[in-house]
Amino acid sequence: MEIFGIPHQAFLGQLLLGLVNGAFYAMLSLGLAVIFGLLGIVNFAHGALYMLGAFAAWIMLDKFGINYWYALVLAPLTVGVLGVAIERLFLKHLYKIDPIYGLLLTLGLALIFEGIFRELYGVSGQNYDVPELLSGATNLGFMVLPNYRAWVVLVSLAVCLGTWYLIERTRLGAYLRAGTENAALVQAFGINVPLMVMLTYGAGAALAALAGVLAAPIIQVNPLMGSNLIIVVFAVVVIGGMGSILGSILTGLSLGVIEGLTRVFYPEASSIVVFIIMVIVLMIRPVGLFGKEA
Repeated sequence: MEIFGIPHQAFLGQLLLGLVNGAFYAMLSLGLAVIFGLLGIVNFAHGALYMLGAFAAWIMLDKFGINYWYALVLAPLTVGVLGVAIERLFLKHLYKIDPIYGLLLTLGLALIFEGIFRELYGVSGQNYDVPELLSGATNLGFMVLPNYRAWVVLVSLAVCLGTWYLIERTRLGAYLRAGTENAALVQAFGINVPLMVMLTYGAGAALAALAGVLAAPIIQVNPLMGSNLIIVVFAVVVIGGMGSILGSILTGLSLGVIEGLTRVFYPEASSIVVFIIMVIVLMIRPVGLFGKEA
């Protein structure tokens, strides 16, 4: 049986693998969208925070014997605390000036983090084993799907949809959105806006770290893993619409699938298809597919 002239096993296999990649795109672009949408910061440190999450999980296992299930909670919390420190020490001084300074600052922090871990661990990468409970694979008939990759997709979807619901459909989310649009008015009602801003950046950092922990058993943990992925993720955010949380989720999943199918039909274009789509979208709708007009 063939689909568009391609054996159905290859077609459906790449479709599922693309969905796994899309889950990572969605998780990372979600954190970027939260930080930009609520704080107006183009966070170039996001790839480094993703890398730190993966390294935190590996160090916890290698040095302290803390397994994957505990690391899934502790690593995002650790990186989230680092994110809070970054916001309090650096970013809070930049909110009232040109956003380019926030971009340059976070880019500098990303390079510092990457340089430190390259010096400590090199670039060869560290192995992180799949937890025993999620080892093995399931035969779907048309392909054998590793159980861990299925877990990644399920967790990513749950986290993405939960974050969207929290920000768009709850009172806390309404306070966050109002605080970023008119901080003085919201503070007049007794709400601590600086605290909300600080925790928002910390939560965005924790989301990046969670994606790093999920990625650790799939790819080797290395200092360059964030910089290799963040450019594609920024393209995803631009296509979905800067600051659009739902747009980032849907676009991340969709582009992962499109990238996977491109490997079937025209492998040479699989590494650039996301950027081609970005150019086309910006020509037709500069604010992105789900972005709001100014």
